[in-house]
Amino acid sequence: MFGSNELKQTRFYQDVFAEGRQEGRQEGKQEGKQEGKLEAIPQLLGLGLSIEQIAQALGLDEQVVRQAAQPKS
Repeated sequence: MFGSNELKQTRFYQDVFAEGRQEGRQEGKQEGKQEGKLEAIPQLLGLGLSIEQIAQALGLDEQVVRQAAQPKS
């Protein structure tokens, strides 16, 4: 039976750990991109773009754009 330290030294553990770290980075990047798009919506509305135009330009669903355009209370 492996102990915790012995398990961490195995190639399998190290590969799985590295893969998990990489997936976490990718998810973080995606969340960051989504957040950036949502933050840009009020500015784009201020420039006179429509909800439909913003959704198309940012690759978002129109409902998501409408929700982000709602004033925060």
